[in-house]
Amino acid sequence: MNESNTRAETELAQVCKVVNQGLAYLNSQCREQGRLSNERCDQHQQATYDLALSTAEMQCAQAYLDAVRGQDPLSQQMAETFAAQMMQSTLTRLTASPADIGLIDEDVTMSEATRQFMHERLSHQNLSHIGAQLNEFGLPAQARGLPEAQQMIADTFRQFADEVVAPRAEQIHREDQIIPDEILSGLKNLGCFGLSVPEQFGGLLPDDREDTLGMIVVTEELSRVSLGGAGSLITRPEILARSLLEGGTNEQKAHWLPGIASGDTLCAVAITEPDFGSDVASSKLKATMTEAGWVLEGAKTWSTFAGKANVLLTLARTNPDLSLGHRGLSLFLVEKPSTNEESFVVEQPEGGKLTGTAIPTVGYRGMHSYQLFFDQFLVPHSHVIGESQGLGRGFYFTMRGFTGGRIQTAARACGLMQGAFEHAVRYSQDRAVFGKPIGDYPLSQIKLAKMAMAIEAGRQFTYQVGRLMDEGKGQMEANLVKLITCKSAEWVTREAMQLHGGMGYAEETAVSRYWLDARVLSIFEGTEETLALKVVGRALIEQAA
Repeated sequence: MNESNTRAETELAQVCKVVNQGLAYLNSQCREQGRLSNERCDQHQQATYDLALSTAEMQCAQAYLDAVRGQDPLSQQMAETFAAQMMQSTLTRLTASPADIGLIDEDVTMSEATRQFMHERLSHQNLSHIGAQLNEFGLPAQARGLPEAQQMIADTFRQFADEVVAPRAEQIHREDQIIPDEILSGLKNLGCFGLSVPEQFGGLLPDDREDTLGMIVVTEELSRVSLGGAGSLITRPEILARSLLEGGTNEQKAHWLPGIASGDTLCAVAITEPDFGSDVASSKLKATMTEAGWVLEGAKTWSTFAGKANVLLTLARTNPDLSLGHRGLSLFLVEKPSTNEESFVVEQPEGGKLTGTAIPTVGYRGMHSYQLFFDQFLVPHSHVIGESQGLGRGFYFTMRGFTGGRIQTAARACGLMQGAFEHAVRYSQDRAVFGKPIGDYPLSQIKLAKMAMAIEAGRQFTYQVGRLMDEGKGQMEANLVKLITCKSAEWVTREAMQLHGGMGYAEETAVSRYWLDARVLSIFEGTEETLALKVVGRALIEQAA
């Protein structure tokens, strides 16, 4: 480890200490009778949010420093500068109201060493120097640091994305098309839908280990050219496969998983309800047991790809006692015909009906998200995940799948940022104003430097968490990495658009699509606020004991 890298980690540790002090204070304030109280936690929502985001920033900076250790000087310079940037962001946030997290002004006052480190790294000269090198040479070749197998996967899907997805991406977005068969069939042939299905069931996942990193790089490369047209396709089969592997019977696994792996069974997820959003435990879609099966009654919303899908992974309340919360929920596999239409009706001989209507959206086009209504819709007993043993456990099976969905969302954010950055660099090199290319001006170089650091830091944090998940760990970290990468994606795509000037606002320019697509990332797979307050924040406060 070089001296500069050691210094960066030392200063980062000092800021982490302040964050941990704040978490310990909230732990003391939010406890009642020895346990965290929801009511007391809600009284400290802003402080919880601030500390959760600050933790994400600190861990992201540390992951970046870890990843570039021993690499080229530019990569290390970027990681150290990003660490300084995150330290500045966290201290600015916590300095605004230190008493709210149990601190005094002295606790959040920078030491002289920290101040000097941040001034050196965040100077305009340093940032402009980084940006100029990126504008001329691009990111260092070894920056990703992938193992050979995952690098080969990334290269394969990068080629497919460039040759098959990219030429269709703008038309999919502008005409709000459903994903064309050329993309779906190509991804089927590459085994894309089997990345989370074990080999024994026809997938690509080794039977004896996980490969989250492989799934991450596929998602990243596809999202680099189109989020809605390719980058989100493997999330739903992954959630369904994980739910089946977690709670399905042997017969259910043998029946469903091969079709998911081949891509013949296209999936959608029907979890969110109109009145509850991210509050999954309060779901009310009613499931009533009859001799023939379970009858579903109620509504779901934001079910992406529900029209094209053959099966909907649907969360329903099998126990009418609302006081049970998540313990009264079960997961159903609802079969339906596939359609490209933006509205559909499925009628059963016994009178049940399922209707779906696509919700118009400003971005994230290609898959269509549907409002669904189940009207006495019958589902066989065999289509409850886990059958009788799975009743009341649907929430747990869902959360197992959603963890993978969140790390995938982080990968999607990294892909979107990378795509926007590549367009911004090309444009800044080609577009001349006031006598020279945009990229030769210091302000443009500083923008490019900050964008590149956000991308590389988010990528390395995502890879690190992927490796943890392969070891059976990293559940909370998956939420942290989603939190920070999705916020970064909004800013990076905005800056890419800004560097294009007026052309950035033109619909024909790809960066306008990236910007619109990035906005959804902090909303789906768990909203930013829900993750920060109810998942990440609560876990961090609990651990602070």
